[in-house]
Amino acid sequence: MTSSDGSKPSHPQHAATRLVTAGRDSKAQKGFVNPPVFHGSTVLYPTAEDLHAHRAEFTYGRHGSPTTRALQDVLIALEGPQCAGVGLAPSGLSAISTTLLAVLKAGDHLLVCDNAYRPTRNFCDNMLKRYGIGTSYFDPLIGAGIETLFKPNTRAVLIEAPGSQTFEMPDVRAIAAVAHARGALVIDDNTWATALYHRSLEQGVDISMQAGTKYVGGHSDIMFGTIAANAKAWPLVQEAIRLLGVCAGPDDVYLALRGVRTLSVRLAQHHRSGLDMARWLAARPEVERVLHPALETDPGHAIWKRDFTGASGLFSIVLKPVPQSAVDAMLNSLTLFGMGFSWGGFESLAIPFDCSDYRTATKWSPGGPALRLHIGLENLDDLKSDLDRGFAALKAAL
Repeated sequence: MTSSDGSKPSHPQHAATRLVTAGRDSKAQKGFVNPPVFHGSTVLYPTAEDLHAHRAEFTYGRHGSPTTRALQDVLIALEGPQCAGVGLAPSGLSAISTTLLAVLKAGDHLLVCDNAYRPTRNFCDNMLKRYGIGTSYFDPLIGAGIETLFKPNTRAVLIEAPGSQTFEMPDVRAIAAVAHARGALVIDDNTWATALYHRSLEQGVDISMQAGTKYVGGHSDIMFGTIAANAKAWPLVQEAIRLLGVCAGPDDVYLALRGVRTLSVRLAQHHRSGLDMARWLAARPEVERVLHPALETDPGHAIWKRDFTGASGLFSIVLKPVPQSAVDAMLNSLTLFGMGFSWGGFESLAIPFDCSDYRTATKWSPGGPALRLHIGLENLDDLKSDLDRGFAALKAAL
């Protein structure tokens, strides 16, 4: 890793510093702070000999450019010393599908946590099934008990820590120990905390994915995915990226690079505001419970405290039983909380959800309507006032 002037640091740097300095070389960039955006497909070779030998730092636009290299350097520094490489994908779902195709083949068996991102389940239940790959779902709280679910052909285990709707916190270390003893790889969807707050590669995970659309970008203006892998899994990921032709567009790469520079300060604010809001909501009479692993009362708090150094702004609440029409009245009255299916940007969001119809290994029966909230970068008192109005509208609709 080099600093902004191209020199090597004299001592290990903190993550916040690496986010700012990694992937930058102002001398090579003629003094400019940021690398330029390279739009290109064709790379020219100076001689026929170079062409025959593919002798060039960059060979074709799909395989990377100085812009993608800069972003990969930042992400590798963020993921930590266990990271052998980072692949870039055009969306978070593309990162997931590419990873699964990289490690699985016809006849293999995959274990997936029951709280996984629903498009992940859709890919497993449709595309992987079509290719002769079986998927079984497991309780995310199973821990070392996952051993009973392994088959002779189980090739990989996919977890989401925590689940991005219901926020159960799997014991990554226990699951990884069992999986590795059985010769299986462990894949983690690490979008919620990012590698800044959860270095899952250091806890037994072989491949750590993120929807960079969320916190890496941070501004709700890109579609982007990342695939970080250790030395064992990186050759598989690298080959799949090449064979599938997976690549991210140069403008999204640049925006991800711009976004990641401020990840440390943004995520710290999301953490503080999210936890404050979670505690405020836990005291509300309309709220049955709050699903947030950083809360001391949450069932997953001990694992979160052991494995994570922070939280993000995403969590859920379960309301006390009310009709859906009252929940809709609440949502329709909100002015600062928008309704949208992403998260991780600067803006606050609120959406209702019900995963009872597609859970297969566990039963989702929360006892009331559920809302997922993303706490953005607005003033927290303003957000609380907005929710106050929402709860008033809910009561008025009863």
